[in-house]
Formats: sequence, structure tokens, C-alpha cells
Amino acid sequence: MIKPYQKHTFKSGLRLVTVPMKNTKAVTVLVLVGTGSKYETKEINGVSHFLEHMFFRGTKKRPSTLVIATDLDKVGGNYNAFTDLERTGYWAKVDGKHLNLALDWVSDMFLNSCLRARDIEKERGVIIEEINMYLDTPIDYISDVWSDLLYGDQPAGWSVLGREEVIKRLKRQNFVDYLQNHYSARNTVVVAAGNIGYDLKNKIQKYFKNINIKKSKDKNLVIEKQKNPRVLIHYKKTDQTHFYLGVRGYNLFHRDRYVMEVLSTILGNGMSSRLWISVREKEGLGYYVFTENNVTSDTGYLAAGAGIDNQRVDKAIKIILKEYKGIIDKKVGQKEIRKAKDYIKGKSILRMESSDTQARFYANQELLENKILTLEEKFAKIEAVTADDIQRVARDIFKPEKLNLALIGPFKDKNKFQKLLRI
Repeated sequence: MIKPYQKHTFKSGLRLVTVPMKNTKAVTVLVLVGTGSKYETKEINGVSHFLEHMFFRGTKKRPSTLVIATDLDKVGGNYNAFTDLERTGYWAKVDGKHLNLALDWVSDMFLNSCLRARDIEKERGVIIEEINMYLDTPIDYISDVWSDLLYGDQPAGWSVLGREEVIKRLKRQNFVDYLQNHYSARNTVVVAAGNIGYDLKNKIQKYFKNINIKKSKDKNLVIEKQKNPRVLIHYKKTDQTHFYLGVRGYNLFHRDRYVMEVLSTILGNGMSSRLWISVREKEGLGYYVFTENNVTSDTGYLAAGAGIDNQRVDKAIKIILKEYKGIIDKKVGQKEIRKAKDYIKGKSILRMESSDTQARFYANQELLENKILTLEEKFAKIEAVTADDIQRVARDIFKPEKLNLALIGPFKDKNKFQKLLRI
């Protein structure tokens, strides 16, 4: 079988993945490095994300944000960056005829940031306002409360954005040290996806010739302990309660990660999913409800999220728990399983029409798993999931002692919610 991508590893350890796409004129260049908030200590929590911002502040070749932005704006390009627990990425999407510009732009930012002290001071205020915006947006901030509940005072439980008091005291040397310790050829993947008309190895060798070859530092192992159901409330005077209700699940390397994906889809993906029908359509309890199946290299969870009227939160929690128990007690029918599998496959195919999605698809696998499955190979894993598998996994993860509930709303007494956590 001819693979839809090509991979090359340079002597430095830097990896290149190219993904030619016939039916697009666009090309995306993504540089993904294996670091994020899980690699931080408490003293520098937030530095990964802050550093990502600093890369847009200027290089010797592009000395300001204006120059950096103008270079791609003048060709109508899209560009951005992102930071999460284990990955930090920088990307540009342009008309294929501007591929050289995208390569030069991304590599320049990635390797040559000035990290000027005066720019750090300016960006400090931007980061703090981003934190404040996040705190004022419960539908987003609830995920941080959930992480705190699951993992507590360790990197997996800290906010990717960091804490304001830490952001205020970070010095230039913190950024320089972090860059040297965590940005390395050996934990970096460059992906070019889309309208690629020639071999890129020589180009990448040229643009990334000065990449750091020092071995990057590893992250600490995540400690997970839970013997009883747990509740964490972030008190806030809101008109609506936002919550996550779920359990610890499986990581990227667990054999049942695809079973959990199908299970999550059955429960809460799409307007015909069980939770959407039972929570929104039948009871009218909230505008949104979904399930999130989250997997990283060493952690995973499955959780239902919802925004509910403050007076009816108890009812929504009971309904969700009833749906969890329903999958434990009775095998899912073949028709519903078929719908979930086709939903996963259909959404994946639609997303993969875009070169930036293709770039992330291949980069994430190569970086985090050190191997790549094609979309068809992943579909084969999904197709192999059976009704017995779904019930077995449901019985494994949906146990009373494994339940967790994180809430943002006008509540102070967690005991009443603790009493609800029963299956």
C-alpha cells in the first residue's frame, strides 16, 4: 500500500513529514515541539504558553510583531500558534506558491526569537488579560477546574496559561533556560501538508540548520490516585452552572482507547446522541451538552460537559449518571454502534479536507506516539470495536468510586453533590 505521507529523520534528530494533497492549492507548514505545561515546575508554570507568545514579538530578520504579521498578511496567509499539556505548535497556511515564505517565516520564529526584556514586559500584560478573560468564561474555565480535580497540585493539574502571580515574576532567563532545555531537534517534527511540488528535505535542512541538538528534558510522571467519588466547586455568581461529570480513562497507548472513542460518541457527540436527547431535547435542561474523550501520552478521561440552569443541576447530573449506567447494564445495539462509527469516520474525513488538519493529524502521531497510522488504519481500529468491548470498558471506567464532578456556579456546599455521585 502506498502511504499518503513521506517521513525523513535528519542527523540532528529533527523529523520531517510531508503530505502531498492533490485537490488543494493551499499548503500548511507546522512545527510541533514536544513540550507544554506538563514539563513545567510550579515556579515557572505558564512559561510554555508565554514563550509561544514571545515568538511573535520579533527576530533579527523580522524585528517586530508588525513585520512578522505583515509578511503573511500580504499574501493572505493564515497563521497562529498553540500550547497545551504536551505540545507547542507554530504554523502558517498559504497559497502553495508561497511555500518558501511559509518555511522561512515559521523557522525564523521558531529558531531566532529575540526574547527582548522590554517585549517580555509588554507581553506580560497580554498574558494576564488572557488569564482574566479565561476566568470570566466559565464554559472554557471549567476544563481547568476539571484538571485540578483529577490531578491536583502537579503539572497535569495546572493551567496551561499559568497563574498571574507566576506570570508577573518570570524573568528573561526563565525563557532562555526553558528554550534550551525543551526545544530540541530530537523532540521536534516539521510537517508540510497540501500543495507540495518538490522534495523538501534540502529546504528543511537549510532553514533548520541552527536548531538546538541538546537532549530535551523529560516531564515528570503523572500521579493518579482515587478511591472515592470527588467533587470540586469553583464558586462564582453565575446565571448558569457549567460542569464536567466523568471518569479517568485511557492514555494514547492503551488498547481500549478506540473503544472509549466510540463510547464517548454514543453518549454525547451529535444532536442524536444519548445525552443530547435526554438532557436537552426531552428535558430542556440546557443549551449545550457533550462528551469529551481526552487522551494524552500518560493520561486520559471521559467526561460529559453541560451548561445548566442553576436550579436544575441536580436533575441533569442524575440523567447523565443514568445514561452511564444504561451502557453498563445493557449492550449497545448494532444500529447505534454503526451510527457512532460512521459519525467518527465522516467527521474525520470532512476535517481532513483541510491541509492544516492533515498537518496536525500526522504531526501529533509522529511526535507523541513515534509512529503514524493512516486514516484508513485508524478506521480499522474503530471498526474492530464491538458491543462487548463497549460494555466491558463502561463497566471498567464507570464505577462509583471513580466518578468526578467539577462545577462552576453559585454553590458552596459540595456535600449535596457528593451524595448524587452514585451509579
